[in-house]
Amino acid sequence: MKIIATNRKASFEYFLLDKYNAGIVLVGSEVKSLRNGGVSLEDSYIVIRGTSVIIKNMYIKPYEKTSMFIVDERRDRKLLLNKKEILKLARELNDVGLTIVPTKLYFDKNLIKLEIALAKGKKLYDKRESIKKKELLREKGRHLF
Repeated sequence: MKIIATNRKASFEYFLLDKYNAGIVLVGSEVKSLRNGGVSLEDSYIVIRGTSVIIKNMYIKPYEKTSMFIVDERRDRKLLLNKKEILKLARELNDVGLTIVPTKLYFDKNLIKLEIALAKGKKLYDKRESIKKKELLREKGRHLF
């Protein structure tokens, strides 16, 4: 499994509850751009429309060597999930007030997969606590060496 991009901001802004792996529908030039690492998951989010799951605002840099077919870099892309998973996500979104965020984009053999997480937003004091934990771990690491 080769990781292409991660959304580090998601783990800081949200409590990640359940994780799912989804396929993503791309065109050829987007795949080549992903192989070069031209992608950003920052500010992207996922919506459910009927029985389809769509990722919005994911940036994929246009491939430089393409000549004919240039796609919009922030277009909506469809995610591939099982029907049971889609219905479960839709039910949990309506009941509790959760959201779905992308966390990781990676290659699984020759397929491109997106790890998405059902998430609940953190309050300001939760974010401060996360920062304190990171600083404590960093200082412990400094003292060990």
